[in-house]
Amino acid sequence: MNDSWNAFFREDIQLEATGDGVLNGLSFGLKDVFAVKGHVSGAGNPDWLRTHGPSERNAAVVNKLLAEGARLRGMTHTDELMYSLNGQNYHYGTPINPKAPDRLPGGSSSGSAVAVAAGLADFAIGTDTGGSVRVPSAYCGIYGMRPTHGAVSADGLIPLAPSFDTVGWMAGDAATLRRVGEALLEREEERHDASFRRLLLPAEAWAMAEPACADKLKPFLPHLSERLPETSEVSIAPEGLDEWMRVFRIIQGIEIWENHGDWITKESPVFEPSIADRFDWTRTLKRGESEGELRLWRDIRARLRELLGEDGLMVLPTIPGSPPRRDISGTENEERRSRTMKLSCIAGLSGLPQISIPAAVSEGAPVGLSVIAGAGQDSKLLRFVESWAGQHAEALLQNRN
Repeated sequence: MNDSWNAFFREDIQLEATGDGVLNGLSFGLKDVFAVKGHVSGAGNPDWLRTHGPSERNAAVVNKLLAEGARLRGMTHTDELMYSLNGQNYHYGTPINPKAPDRLPGGSSSGSAVAVAAGLADFAIGTDTGGSVRVPSAYCGIYGMRPTHGAVSADGLIPLAPSFDTVGWMAGDAATLRRVGEALLEREEERHDASFRRLLLPAEAWAMAEPACADKLKPFLPHLSERLPETSEVSIAPEGLDEWMRVFRIIQGIEIWENHGDWITKESPVFEPSIADRFDWTRTLKRGESEGELRLWRDIRARLRELLGEDGLMVLPTIPGSPPRRDISGTENEERRSRTMKLSCIAGLSGLPQISIPAAVSEGAPVGLSVIAGAGQDSKLLRFVESWAGQHAEALLQNRN
């Protein structure tokens, strides 16, 4: 296939399936931050590529997918060291959003989302620390899964902030999304009551959505609530999502500098200016000066996990509004990043699984509706979304046109 969308960094890195399984006959794109034997993962930055050697073995996720019958199609583009939500790349160019070419594709798993949206791969693997699977999935009008933190092995992944890093995946339909989950997730024990019963609408999250976006997504809420016995509006963040996002950024920033500070100091890599500013900011953070933020993070995590339990399902906008235009920069760019992270930090801080559903088009570009479940409810969440999307396929299709 011709990659006219700039989805792939290396199309020549390909691997055939090593076994038979639930992914027989499917191809996948792989974000260029995962180890592939004999290949140097570039992490979206030429200086990283220059200063690192080839991997001695495949990442765990690669071996699992190959063993289940999938074929590696190539390595996809990423934002520099996964530290952005836009999908812009200062060095290699920004992949083109197939569903809205004048808008950003979202990042940092930009190439993975574009490969799926353009039909270049059946599914794609990305990473999600602060929203890097969910945001590009919403921007590109596809399904995207961030699993429970630790549910999929991160062995062979270049880290960003390990307390939040997850291996996520994207697909053009809910059935394929579920099949990938079946391949990657550890089998969950079947519980006596395996259904979701409570639909929760977090008021703070819906207040973040622009009116045009909310108007497109809210008509789906009755279709979701009819599947669950109880529906209620809840307040999840008495501290405010501004404070949640601040806590997330600080803890993430501390871990980013702990992981990459020595390399940045030694090599003085060239970054896109806004990403360079963020790395410079992480340099100023000290774990010993952030005990209050660490305590609040633990409290938020415990609070949300208790709220959702095994039978709760939280529904919210994936992104606050339609994807930004490709030339966004400066203050406008940082303001949009901040608003988006106020939504994405909810699953990030709690370590909970979230699926973004391509539910609508707002102001000429895709927007996503998200569902978040309790810890370890990943397979159940995937099955629920597959069933619900199948039941409402016509309405979803009409709302996306």
